[in-house]
Amino acid sequence: MNHPIRVNFERLREDVLALSRIGQTPDQGIHRMAFSEGDLEGRRWFRSRIEAAGLEVYEDGAANLHARLDWDDKRPSVMMGSHLDTVPGGGPLDGALGVLVGLEVLRTVKEAGVALKHPLEAVDFTDEEGRFGGLFGSQAIAGQLTPAVIHNARDLDGVTLTEAMASWGLDANAALFARRAPDSIHAYLELHIEQGPVLDRNQVSIGVVDAITGLFKWDVRLMGQTNHAGTTPMDMRVDSFQGLAEFAGEINRILEEHGSPHSRATIGRVELKPGAANTVPGQTSFSLDVRDTDAETLRNLADAFRRTLSALARRRDLMFEFDVLSEIPPMRCDPGLVQLVTDTAERLELKHLRMPSGAAHDAQIMGSVTRTGMIFVPSLEGKSHSASEWTAWEDIERGANLALHTVLQLAAADAGAAIREQKPKRKQA
Repeated sequence: MNHPIRVNFERLREDVLALSRIGQTPDQGIHRMAFSEGDLEGRRWFRSRIEAAGLEVYEDGAANLHARLDWDDKRPSVMMGSHLDTVPGGGPLDGALGVLVGLEVLRTVKEAGVALKHPLEAVDFTDEEGRFGGLFGSQAIAGQLTPAVIHNARDLDGVTLTEAMASWGLDANAALFARRAPDSIHAYLELHIEQGPVLDRNQVSIGVVDAITGLFKWDVRLMGQTNHAGTTPMDMRVDSFQGLAEFAGEINRILEEHGSPHSRATIGRVELKPGAANTVPGQTSFSLDVRDTDAETLRNLADAFRRTLSALARRRDLMFEFDVLSEIPPMRCDPGLVQLVTDTAERLELKHLRMPSGAAHDAQIMGSVTRTGMIFVPSLEGKSHSASEWTAWEDIERGANLALHTVLQLAAADAGAAIREQKPKRKQA
């Protein structure tokens, strides 16, 4: 008897648990930073799962791993994906869930014998989390890399991307050949955990993403005068940290005057030099991470932060300089795909909410190549980038089936029949 097509959730759950053990330390945090031993082991495991499913494996010049179904190198594909790399001590789902759901969609479609007008791809993008700057794999596919970008990419310990890839026997410059022509991709869909509290607090299973935040990240330095903490009167100090303290107090004002409800600004790292308890700090270095879903708002915020830093530096006799570490433009998801995901969620009777993404994703890079959509599932208590990151199994299953049905409408030769009926087949482990 025929029945509505659904993912093999037990198999997907086994994959999530198996992958979560790769790179896991005793504190339960996962360490699969790009081109680390954990990342290599995770990639080997993912390749083995692709091969076990009887799907084609392809690795491009940026080390992106592709699972492919019905590939002929002629028709544009429907692509799904995310990343298997993690932040240090990360959780089991950030990025990984989107890759595994993509793989499960391909397996389900293959086993159901669905005829496709577009091939399917599930991709593990390289270094989304930013050991060498972030979003390397999707930027390669989008043609956003240059030889200079590749040559200059290095991690916080000074290891270059070229060195890291060479340790795996890879040529970093081969990433320039990973570029895909826009007409080779019909659409891109990414499932991801929200990484925030909105869905969980509202008890909603599905987020339909309509925009993805852009960001700029600066390394800021305020230079004053190093001096003795006991012998230098307060009114004679040129204290670089006091400049940071004043600037930090201005952040909310700047956001209120120049930002939007979607604006965010964070100082996440501070370093004082010389860093002694009995010394007035002569230099204060800090990071500034600013985000919004609107490009003009981001430009206005950059101008406002720059003016504020310049003004307080002059007033306090400090020198001020900064380096731009990264700039990622915001992206609006394709309206047609947003509506397709929304309509599909309604047909599947899934409670859903339209919302922006406050985190950067490979999807916003792919949006420069093809029409792009995203599906969010809740993060319990909004936690992510930590060992306590988790999503309820039933929400994972709902999100996976929504991704499956959305992809079928994009790729199946007879989408209506594919959604309604599935040929009974023996389950594969």
